[in-house]
Amino acid sequence: MTRLTAHDFDQELLILFDAYVHGTIDRRGFLAGAQKFAVAGMSASMLLAALSPNFAQAQQVGPDDPRLKTERLAFVSPDGHGTVNGYLVRLAGTSGPLPAILVAHENRGLNPHIEDIARRLALDGFMAFAPDALTPLGGYPGDEDKARQLFAKLDQAKTREDFVSAARYLKGRSDCSGKLGVVGFCWGGGIAHVLATRLPELGAAVPFYGNHPPAEDAAKVKAPLLIHFAGVDERINAAWPAYEAALKAAGVAYTAHVYAGTQHGFNNDTTPRFDAASAKLAWARTLAFFENNLRA
Repeated sequence: MTRLTAHDFDQELLILFDAYVHGTIDRRGFLAGAQKFAVAGMSASMLLAALSPNFAQAQQVGPDDPRLKTERLAFVSPDGHGTVNGYLVRLAGTSGPLPAILVAHENRGLNPHIEDIARRLALDGFMAFAPDALTPLGGYPGDEDKARQLFAKLDQAKTREDFVSAARYLKGRSDCSGKLGVVGFCWGGGIAHVLATRLPELGAAVPFYGNHPPAEDAAKVKAPLLIHFAGVDERINAAWPAYEAALKAAGVAYTAHVYAGTQHGFNNDTTPRFDAASAKLAWARTLAFFENNLRA
């Protein structure tokens, strides 16, 4: 079966789907708007299914991969929701401390795709930790629609504190080398930006198409930044010039890449918005950035 890509869908439909994914419209609103793109053999509900994640199709590293040691654990978040669950992965058979990377998920909680990302990082020799922001509401429910609905109910201020606590917990582990990075996607890209303004001890931050902090917070950033943008993503990209100017004024070390023609979410290989060539390049740049800033 041929895998669908963004080029198989009208750009207006992709924008509609992005609005649905980020809560601007609900499922009914998407289906109503998508009706104009329905054709024989492809209803609006089928279009939604085609655009939605297929986790099994995209999995790169199995959860039982013998090369890895995985652990479900909880950490304390005193200024957040109290106790939060997460998924910790590192190479099996390694005893020495490793540089650590916090993985910040999209606005659906700790789904199978983000767990797979953590395992990919672990195979590259990092200790990866992916918290689940939905912990106070029962955790990721196994359904993307339900996950989005739950996510909208979170106290976002407390959830941000949960990720600050997660980063500090990870850096403080005895099997961490003391070097800490963060990578985040969409909502998690925004979290990566936030952590860069909150944690002077952060060694590297890589936001993928995430919301930017207020420009006045740029002066708080001490970690080098590697920022990835989708080319067709006005919702995120419109705020970049102001934040970039603030980063320059503050003397922050940053590199930004725009991947021409790609959609928001282009690194997520579970949906048709995935762009294989751009994702491969962005991920190679991400790994090199972590190696340079966390391994030395």
